[in-house]
Amino acid sequence: MVEAAPIQVTGLNHWFGSGDTRKQAIWDVGLQIERGSLTILMGASGSGKTTLLTLIGCLREVQDGSVRLLGHELNGTTEAVSVALRRRIGFIFQAHNLHNSLNATENVLMGLQVNGTGNAGQQRKAARHSLSLFGLGDRLDYLPANLSGGQKQRVAVARALAPNPEVVFADEPTAALDKDSGRIVVETLKALGKQRGTTTVMVTHDNRVLELADRIITLEDGRIVDDKTPV
Repeated sequence: MVEAAPIQVTGLNHWFGSGDTRKQAIWDVGLQIERGSLTILMGASGSGKTTLLTLIGCLREVQDGSVRLLGHELNGTTEAVSVALRRRIGFIFQAHNLHNSLNATENVLMGLQVNGTGNAGQQRKAARHSLSLFGLGDRLDYLPANLSGGQKQRVAVARALAPNPEVVFADEPTAALDKDSGRIVVETLKALGKQRGTTTVMVTHDNRVLELADRIITLEDGRIVDDKTPV
């Protein structure tokens, strides 16, 4: 039996506003993203990249068309199904969204506890391992106030990846990182695709990491205008 792609989109449209101010942001988008792949969404500001990411990532209600995520149709789905799906996926945002009163390890532990992954000892071990992957092994007990902007972002990435999500959605994950740190993050996402079958969809303007993508999709005015595999 052929395994279904974790993300399948057909005839997707989306609008913002209502009445005379209603504006279409996504136009008849269709795509399929295979398991274990690293897909980058590109396009100018306002092209619909983040809107598309949040629609297929179960963060925004699907108005028209079909989005199937991990075998579940999102159009008309229940809140219970949405919550269950969010526990199987990871999110990395441009803003790190760390809790200032918790240290780095505790911030990562929050993600593991929400997902109910392992017992307390296993969760702490996984949190520390995830932080060490991103060069933060000596910052495990640091509060966000004592971390640089790039270190905070790496904690956020570690938090998203620690529960071993099946799909990762990343919105400008390298924007606050220097060249080397940004590459480490994307190389780790690429490696997880090969090792664990983790599927990653990432919005970025960072030309330094494009060569790592399995696929680059370009949007313009809410439409897919290019879909290619990097040479």
